[in-house]
Amino acid sequence: MSSFLNSSPNNFWRNLFTRALLVTFSTLLIVWILPRKEGFQFKYEIGKPWMGDDVIARFKFPILKGEEAVEKEKEDIREQFQPYYILDENVENKAVEDFSKAFNETVPPSIAIFKPHIIRRLHQLYQRGIMNAPDYSRLAVDSTAQVRVVNGKDVTSMDLRQLLSTMNAYDQIFLDENLAERRSLLIEYDLNQYIRPNLNYDKERSELELEELLNSVAPADGQVEDGQKIIDRGEIVSEHTARILHSLEREQDKRNTGKSESMSTIVGQTIYVAMLIILFTVFILLFRREYFYRWHNILMLYSLITVFPIAVSLVVRYTTLSVYLLPFAMVAIFVRIFLDSRTAFMTHTTMVMISASAVNYQEEFFIIQMVAGMAAIFSLRDMSHRSQVFKAMVSVTLCTMVMLFALSLIHSDESTIFRWSKYFHLFLNGIFLLLAYPLMFLIEKMFGFTSDVTLFELSDTNKDLLRELSEVAPGTFQHSITVGNLAAEIANKINANGLLVRTGALYHDIGKMSNPVFFTENQAGVNPHDKLSEKESAQIIISHVTEGVRLAEKNGLPDVIKSFILTHHGTGKTKFFYITYKNNHPDEPDDPEPFTYPGPNPSTREQAILMMADGVEAASRSLNEYTEESISQLVNKMIDGMVTEGYFTECPITFRDIMVAKQVLIERLRSIYHTRIRYPESKTDNAEK
Repeated sequence: MSSFLNSSPNNFWRNLFTRALLVTFSTLLIVWILPRKEGFQFKYEIGKPWMGDDVIARFKFPILKGEEAVEKEKEDIREQFQPYYILDENVENKAVEDFSKAFNETVPPSIAIFKPHIIRRLHQLYQRGIMNAPDYSRLAVDSTAQVRVVNGKDVTSMDLRQLLSTMNAYDQIFLDENLAERRSLLIEYDLNQYIRPNLNYDKERSELELEELLNSVAPADGQVEDGQKIIDRGEIVSEHTARILHSLEREQDKRNTGKSESMSTIVGQTIYVAMLIILFTVFILLFRREYFYRWHNILMLYSLITVFPIAVSLVVRYTTLSVYLLPFAMVAIFVRIFLDSRTAFMTHTTMVMISASAVNYQEEFFIIQMVAGMAAIFSLRDMSHRSQVFKAMVSVTLCTMVMLFALSLIHSDESTIFRWSKYFHLFLNGIFLLLAYPLMFLIEKMFGFTSDVTLFELSDTNKDLLRELSEVAPGTFQHSITVGNLAAEIANKINANGLLVRTGALYHDIGKMSNPVFFTENQAGVNPHDKLSEKESAQIIISHVTEGVRLAEKNGLPDVIKSFILTHHGTGKTKFFYITYKNNHPDEPDDPEPFTYPGPNPSTREQAILMMADGVEAASRSLNEYTEESISQLVNKMIDGMVTEGYFTECPITFRDIMVAKQVLIERLRSIYHTRIRYPESKTDNAEK
C-alpha cells in the first residue's frame, strides 16, 4: 500500500536529474541577483555595537572625509568664489562718442546745455563698472557676493553692490541734481542706448581657477598609523569610527585586485546558496518524498525559496528601502496552508538564511524573520476563515516587534532602544501580510493547489451544482452527505484531511444527475434496468464517473475534486450486473471489461477513505436486518474485499488506518440504523417448556 514511494530505477534517476536541474537553476539565479561589493567590506551600523572581532590597522592609511563632507567643502568654495571680470575702457569712450554725436544733431539749444552734465555722469557710471543684467542678477542672489575686476595688470576685489547693471545704471543718470529736474524731457532722447556693459566675464580664467580650488580639496583629514586600534568588539560605532572603517575598506580595495576579490565573493555565495538548497532538497527527499515526486509541490517550494532572496537583493542594490518591509512570513503561510507545518518551517528557514546573505545585519535579520515565520505557522493551524489571515498578521507583527525590542535591550544603549523607523517598517510588513489572502488564489491557480478556504466554499450545499444535485437526485444527494460525514470522521481519526475528503464526497456522484432513476437511491418502485441487458445497465452505471468528470470540468472544480470522482470506484466492477451476466451466460468466455470502472485506483489516503465509506454506505442499504453482527460482517467483508482486490496498493494507507476506518464505519452505521442488542433467552424458560 505504500509502493508509490518506491519508484523504478529509471524514474528515480530521471526525477533526481530534473530536481538537480531545478536546484542548479535556483542557485544560479539567486547568486546572479545577490548584491556584492568587490573587495573588502565591513558590516556595521552607526549607533549600534560592533559585532565583529577587534580591528587593528595593519598599515597606514588616510581617514577619508566621506563624499558628503568633500562635496560640502566644494560647495562652499563655489559659493565663495569670486569670478573674474575684465574692465574694457573702450566701451566708455565709444559710448560717449556716440552720445556726443547724436546729441549735437538732434537736440535744441535749450537742451544742449545739459550735454556736459550727461557726459560727466556717464563717466562716473563707467568708472564704477557696469555688468550685463543676467550676470548681475545671478550674482546678486548672494548679498555678500564679490567679483574680481581686472584692469590691465591690476586685479581688484569689489563688492557686487559697488557695481551697476545695465538696468539700474540708467536710473543712476538722473541722480545728478542738474539732470533730475529735466528728466521728463531727457527721457525722449533714449539715453539708455549709451549704457553698455564695460565689465566682461573672463570665463577661461574663472573656470580654470575654480577647478584648481576644487581639486585642492583634500579627501582626507587625518591618518591611522600601523598597529593602531580602530574598534573593539561591543564598542558603539560612532560617525568618526565609521569613517575610519570605510577608509580601511577603500584602502584594502586598492591593495587587492578587484577581479580576484569579486570572483571569490561569487564562489562563496554560490557555495553558500547551493549548500542550503541542497540540504532543503535532501529534507524533502527523506521526509516528504511525496512532495518530491509531485511537480506542483516542488515548483511552489523552490519558487518561494527563490523569489524572496531575489526581492531582498533588488531592494538592497537599487533602493534605500528597508528589507523589513518585505513580508517574508508569506512563505511560511503559503507552505503551511497548502502542505504542512514541518515543511513550512524548513522552507521558511532556508529562505531566510539565503536572504540573510544579502543584508548587512544578518544576526538581527535572521532572528526577527525566524520569529515571524514561527508566529505565522503557529497561528495557522488551518485556513478556514478570512479572519485567520488577520490573526496571523497580528501575531507576526507583535512577535517581531517584541523581538526587535529585546535585541535592542541586549545590544544597544538606551538611546537606540526605540528606533521607531524599524518598528514602523515591521508594522507595514504586517499590513503587507494581508496580501497573502488574495495571493493564495494566485498560488492555487499557478501550482494546482486547493486551499481549505476553497474547500469550505465548495462544500456549501447551496452552491449551484450541489443544489441541482439535491433537486434532480435527492437520494444521491443524501447518500453523498452521509458518505461525506462518515469519511470525514475516519479522516480525522487517522490524521488525514477531513475537509478534503468530505468535500470530495459531496461531489463524487454528481454524474448520476444525467440518469438519476437508474440508481437505486433515487428510484421509487420502478426499476428501468428491468428493460435493459446487463451490459447496457453496467455501462449506464459506469458512465456516472465519466459524466461526473465532465460536469466537474464544466463547473471549474479543481483537479483534487475530480480525482475523487475518478477513484471512488477505482477499477472495480459493477458486481451485480457482472455476476448476473455470468449466471445468465455460463457458456460465454469471461470478459469483465464492459463491467469495469475506468479507474484509476486511489492514490491518496483520502481517496481510499472515500472508496471505503462509499462502498459500505451503499451496501448497508441492502441489509435485511440491522444488527451489530450484520453491520460488522458487512463492513469487514466490503473493506477486506477492497484490500484483497488491490485497490489500495498505490496509496499510502496503512493496515492500522483501515482498522480504524472499519471501527468508525461500524459504530456510525449502528447509530444511523439504531441497532439494538439481541437479548439472550432464559434457559429456565426453555427448560420448563
